[in-house]
Amino acid sequence: MTTSPLFTPFAPAHGPALANRIVKAAMEENMAGPGQLPDERIRRLYRRWSEGGAGLIITGNVMVHAEAMTGPAGIVLDDQSPLEPFRAWADAAKSGGARVWMQINHPGRQVMANMPGVAWGPSAVKVNLGKQSKRLAQPTEMTAVQIGQTVARFAETARRAEEAGFDGVEIHAAHGYLLSQFLSPLVNRRTDEWGGSLENRARLLLDIVRAVRDVVSPAFAVAVKLNSADFQRGGFDAADASRVIEMLAPLGVDVVELSGGSYESPAMSGRSADERTVAREAYFLTLAEELARTSPLPLMLTGGIVRRPVAEQVLAGGIDLAGMGTALAVDPDLPKKWLHGEDAAVELAPAAIKDKALASAAGMARVRRQLRRVGAGRTPRLRTNPRLALAKETVLQQRALRRYRGWLDGRGVSRTFSAPQS
Repeated sequence: MTTSPLFTPFAPAHGPALANRIVKAAMEENMAGPGQLPDERIRRLYRRWSEGGAGLIITGNVMVHAEAMTGPAGIVLDDQSPLEPFRAWADAAKSGGARVWMQINHPGRQVMANMPGVAWGPSAVKVNLGKQSKRLAQPTEMTAVQIGQTVARFAETARRAEEAGFDGVEIHAAHGYLLSQFLSPLVNRRTDEWGGSLENRARLLLDIVRAVRDVVSPAFAVAVKLNSADFQRGGFDAADASRVIEMLAPLGVDVVELSGGSYESPAMSGRSADERTVAREAYFLTLAEELARTSPLPLMLTGGIVRRPVAEQVLAGGIDLAGMGTALAVDPDLPKKWLHGEDAAVELAPAAIKDKALASAAGMARVRRQLRRVGAGRTPRLRTNPRLALAKETVLQQRALRRYRGWLDGRGVSRTFSAPQS
């Protein structure tokens, strides 16, 4: 048995303590069953992670708004969702001794152009992916009523997550999704109370945190995922992140997870638009160490950690939790191996595609391929070709899109399609 600091307990201010400081970070599974619900594949995947030894499991993002989805196979938890599939999901995730937090999210403008529903943003500023831009929807600027409805949706999803047996929620305000869009001066061009100063741009996030904390118990953890930087010139930066963390401190937030990037600058996959994150492991460690010096809240760092010495370096830098995504998709037993002193690691070669947006999509498709294999009771396959994984995922997404459209129709939702834009 190792004496690594990774295997010391961590006690958040709210909710149950974690047995260790290794976190299975959120990865979007795109594995919803019928009704946009978790099914046996998700339960099998999460049982596997729980058995692997991580102290905390954070789910892939769960959508708070049924008409606003990052993809057609996303899971939705809203006021109409049956709770029993979520109870079974929470039980599976905790079956091996881990704690589980549900990541809750709204995509905002990061919605594909062929998706039904809505594409909202703080302003009508479209995602710029160069020649890939036509794949994304043209967003509409949110009204004050829609902003208020969004606050209520986050709170309702959090309330129901606690009812289903999850130990906490993580509010997703990173990676260019809706709350990150409001924080970004490049995307948020409003001149009202939700735009302009950082205090105004952070208003939606802060209102959501307050609303969530108001409807959950003191025994329930509330975390926030925040970009350490957007990695775009003139965008949300580390100084902004430091100030937002200070704003979150008095609101009952337990942990701030630091990551970085967006669809436009996919630093979370090791590819930023301005090349300021070039490390092969722990992409955001330098920025996180700077933030940790003044942070009034416990921090978690995610991004590229695949070896125990690097995870230990994260803790040595003043960060409380080390989050891993891809590494645990490839080897769910990595925490258990580290606990028993093995120097196990995983290595996935980056997708050899020059177009950064396409390379990021192919890399994520390769990871989701591993999640589907584990969910089917099989072992991960290290040599999966990223291009082939993306091609196969495209076929699966087309099938899921037909099912999602039918599901919205069954709910009586008027389907509004976003026209492709060049």
